[in-house]
Amino acid sequence: MLILNSPEVTQETCVRWKIESQVALVPTMGCLHEGHLALVRRAKELALKVVVSIFVNPLQFGPNEDFKKYPRAFEEDCKKLESLGVDLLFYPTVKDLYPESFATKVSVGEIGHRLCGAFRPGHFDGVATVVLKLFEVTACDFAVFGEKDFQQLTVIQQLTRDFNLPVCVVPYPTVRAKDQVALSSRNNYLSPKEREAATQIPIAFKLAQEEVTQNPRQTVEELLKKISPLLTSQELKLQYLEITQNRELLATQPNDCIQSLILPHLFVAVYAGTTRLIDNLSLKGFIYEKA
Repeated sequence: MLILNSPEVTQETCVRWKIESQVALVPTMGCLHEGHLALVRRAKELALKVVVSIFVNPLQFGPNEDFKKYPRAFEEDCKKLESLGVDLLFYPTVKDLYPESFATKVSVGEIGHRLCGAFRPGHFDGVATVVLKLFEVTACDFAVFGEKDFQQLTVIQQLTRDFNLPVCVVPYPTVRAKDQVALSSRNNYLSPKEREAATQIPIAFKLAQEEVTQNPRQTVEELLKKISPLLTSQELKLQYLEITQNRELLATQPNDCIQSLILPHLFVAVYAGTTRLIDNLSLKGFIYEKA
């Protein structure tokens, strides 16, 4: 496995590969878990050459967020990637990607101000900026993103449409632990009590599935009132619980009938102690089952 820091050398390498094969990219911030490795396996199904990037992107962290303490485990990450047969690990420093002359940033518009964006100003602009750079540096044909960060996935899909990028963005279903908590590098921060409390998220999702299947004509407000008590406890602090519609993740109104929504999607963000956890669930498949 090649390990490169230089954007220029990485780009030259990937462009040379593209003469004879396609390239798939898996962008990560490191501290790799089984969810990341599932993305890598999917990438290997899509292309002969697989590139993984590890870069903790300062542009997507706010001033009071965990940039400095974000978990890093480079040596372990390398072993995992080598075992999967990754061709290239792109591991730039902040100065490699954002030299002193760097001045241009992407603005993703309205979608960046909703859901997580309402609590993390500028976060998705930072995500879009670094992903655009990674797409250009790796000259990738495919890029695999997990659905666990569904708003991020939607932002990247919008980015590729808006800039006519020749990249196929490939979603991958959320990978969950045995207790159904979504895998996340930030789960490493959780105490045993907080980890137990985090299981309330999949329990709330199961209730939402049951409620929508049994009564798809209930309103957004009615459904959220039924599941929100599960997400507030001594160990959990609910930041937001929302249902969106359409591929743009548009806001819904409290009196909207669930059944009338187009591509309805449930989003949640909670704090377990000081650790912020996010998750999401598509409600589309449950609404029409017994409507």
